[in-house]
Amino acid sequence: MRADEPVTILTVAREAGVSKTTASDALRGSGRVSERTRETVAKVAERLGYVPNGSARHLRKASTGTIGLHVPEVLTRSAYYMSFVFGVVEQAARHDYDVTLITSGQRRSRPPRVDGLVLGDPLGGDPVVAGLMATGLPTVSCERFPGSRQADGVVWSEHAQMLARLLGHLRSAGSARPGLIVAGDESDWAGSVHRGYLDWCAAQGVEPLVRRVSFDATGDEIRAAARALLSTPMDALVCAPAGAATEVAPLLRESGAGVLLASCVDSAATRLADPPITAIDLRPREAGASCAELLFELLSGAAPAGTERVHPIELEVRASTSSVGIRR
Repeated sequence: MRADEPVTILTVAREAGVSKTTASDALRGSGRVSERTRETVAKVAERLGYVPNGSARHLRKASTGTIGLHVPEVLTRSAYYMSFVFGVVEQAARHDYDVTLITSGQRRSRPPRVDGLVLGDPLGGDPVVAGLMATGLPTVSCERFPGSRQADGVVWSEHAQMLARLLGHLRSAGSARPGLIVAGDESDWAGSVHRGYLDWCAAQGVEPLVRRVSFDATGDEIRAAARALLSTPMDALVCAPAGAATEVAPLLRESGAGVLLASCVDSAATRLADPPITAIDLRPREAGASCAELLFELLSGAAPAGTERVHPIELEVRASTSSVGIRR
């Protein structure tokens, strides 16, 4: 072959001494092709640097070659969601798929041209989410949808259980009355955190101290919630919204009350804070990859509708939950 000749399936077939159909079947793992021929064709394809035509393959399968990804528009600035998006995109690339980003600000007159959908922490009452779920497209959600219907697949984490573990750690560090800043229950994640806190307080005989903020809460709103909690006897503060803990850390230091501080969402900011902030690592990149992989399993028939998978999360204990660390 000439150096400038493009490498196609015909090129591979000619070099391997087989027909185009045999070469194609060998590389796809289909058809009645001997193992020896498959190995020969695979070695030739690798030597020539052959790359399958993804667009043509998707057309043969009546596929768009694209999946849709929806995240709440008010949260697209969050480092958590950026990592989640990268996880979805990376996993889609492994399946030779592209990703179309859909936000709640996009009102559509027709369904998106995609094979399936991933919904990142869908909010109840979001009309775009409701519309997407009504399209009939295979759908996977990260956390359950707090609405009247559920996605075909769900990847969720045991947030209430992990919060109880965090609160137990605070108690062992000397806290007797922790407070909580949390967003509304429109999100299954926020609702789970809130319920987990209330259940823990009831089990421990502790009066709950909760301040609710909006999902797109500004720093001023979060600091106002923290000030309200500081006006009551409180020795630890758990911040659920992403970024909230770093917003209130200077305020807690200024108060001189020695309040322990923890976050329900880990990030570079919590790790690099002074002192570093104890946080729950939600592993968003892995969560995004798990959602995308489950969607591809639904599309291929490898997983049935109704499949749910637990995504593991971790508690990262740092200096902000020691009395020495918070008074620095």
